[in-house]
Amino acid sequence: MRNKTYNKKKTLVVFLCALVLILGLIGRLIYLMVFDAEYYQKKAEDLHERERDIKAARGEIVDRNGEVLATNKTVCTISVIHNQVKDKEAVISMLVKELGLSEAEVRKRVEKVSSMERIKTNVAKEVGDRIREYEFDGVKVDEDFKRYYPYEELASKVLGFTGGDNQGIIGLEVKYEDILKGENGMILTTTDARGVELDGIAEDRVEPVAGDTLQLSIDYNLQAYAQQAAEKVMEEKQADGVAILLMNPQNGEVYACVNVPEFNLNEPFTLNTGTDTTGMDEEKKQELLNQMWRNRCINDTYEPGSIFKVFTASAALEEGVVSLNDQFHCPGYKIVEDRKIRCAKVGGHGSETFVQGVQNSCNPVFIEVGLRLGVDNFYKYMKQFKLLEKTGVDLPGEAATIMHKKENVGLVELATMSFGQSFQITPMQMAATVSSLINGGRRITPHFGVCAYNAEGQKVETFDYGGDEQIVSSETSATMRAVLETVVSEGGGKNAYIEGYRIGGKTATSQTLPRSANKYISSFIGFAPADDPKIIGMCIIYNPQGVYYGGTIAAPVIRDIFDNVLPYMGIEKAAVPETEENTEENAE
Repeated sequence: MRNKTYNKKKTLVVFLCALVLILGLIGRLIYLMVFDAEYYQKKAEDLHERERDIKAARGEIVDRNGEVLATNKTVCTISVIHNQVKDKEAVISMLVKELGLSEAEVRKRVEKVSSMERIKTNVAKEVGDRIREYEFDGVKVDEDFKRYYPYEELASKVLGFTGGDNQGIIGLEVKYEDILKGENGMILTTTDARGVELDGIAEDRVEPVAGDTLQLSIDYNLQAYAQQAAEKVMEEKQADGVAILLMNPQNGEVYACVNVPEFNLNEPFTLNTGTDTTGMDEEKKQELLNQMWRNRCINDTYEPGSIFKVFTASAALEEGVVSLNDQFHCPGYKIVEDRKIRCAKVGGHGSETFVQGVQNSCNPVFIEVGLRLGVDNFYKYMKQFKLLEKTGVDLPGEAATIMHKKENVGLVELATMSFGQSFQITPMQMAATVSSLINGGRRITPHFGVCAYNAEGQKVETFDYGGDEQIVSSETSATMRAVLETVVSEGGGKNAYIEGYRIGGKTATSQTLPRSANKYISSFIGFAPADDPKIIGMCIIYNPQGVYYGGTIAAPVIRDIFDNVLPYMGIEKAAVPETEENTEENAE
């Protein structure tokens, strides 16, 4: 009886354990079928669905007049689905023939066991169409987009380019990636357990959304003409490079930004120097490519030389430490502490007013003006003019001004900085700040992007760059416009003069480091009309051979550009006052 009772208890325990286990399984099953059904349904669908991306068309980039500067070409991506290939040898033979790949490379990819193996991207559409016509099982031809630049080298270092995945790499292409990229779509196909697509079941498609169109402030005609002018002077002077900026000084819109030598945007990994890269170390090749892609106007700094005298003059006039008729004497040098700092004119300019000192670009005059300002005021205006900040231009990689720390500046450093030496700045910062000093005193932000449009042509975004902060009084700005106009009409900028136009400007010639290399940078910045500037232009010539003075070789470049650009912009020449002399000439 004792054994019988014991066995009954044992049976009951086993029964209860089995019951609890069964109830637990039933509960778990209910939970999976009711509460977690969506998750497992999705997992099941994933096992029987194959996704293929449909690339979105990248948004176009157009100039201020709608001229297309960057667009797309239809190309194809060729892939194979291992489980669907029926005639492997025929597929391999066809792909070798049509794609120009080696048999070993194609065989390796076709025989690879994967849901989908990509054979080649960026295949010409006509080749993709031929492959599609073979109708081989397991071979997929998907249309894709490749970036295409119709003007090849035009504004290459501004526009930038895209990589194999159509994603921006440098320039505006990467800066405005979120606007240009669009949203990819996809194709969903149903497969069996072996991964073979099932016939008779329609594909599900999620259509791609094209990127928005980016409109720039660049004018194709101005950019093209400025590039021709840069290439011409680069060849004539056998220079290392030439940069030209054309900008609206009132709002910072950049009309043209040239950096020659430019490179072919459709072949961005081919060096524009013609250098043979066969067998070249990859690191060295990448270094050369990076150098080729650099935008000197924004990515590099240089000693500005005498153009910086515009800043020194503006600060001194604003602070009241100099007036236009102040008298100076230039014997050809000025001694500061134990240093003898020479003027560009060895014999000196003799007695001259401040205005004549600007016209003559006289170093001793500006040394004296800088010393009158003093270190504290000099740095106060550097900060006030925003020279110690980046401009905020809408391109990646902008360099900052390289300047002495204030506490390390003595009288000699102050003297050399006053006429544009012993520190470095970007050409874009120079052009932007001069613009601000002659437009009435409002700080502008240089920029290329203006607005964005969707596929229907509706404006979806207008870019705001803020600014308009008053950095100098309108009176000082008006005075500087008048003084700089005399530099062109009477002073060292005479080679920029165009009869009938009021043009202001400033020349510069600076020596690169080390000084012993005897390499120079020649530059000129000019604006017109001088009384109400509508355009400002800057030309920088790097390491010209022979004559290297900015007033001699850079000023004529801006003159020739303005001579063609001003009429194009609708800026008419002023009427020549009628006199007895020219009346007789007209009669003849």
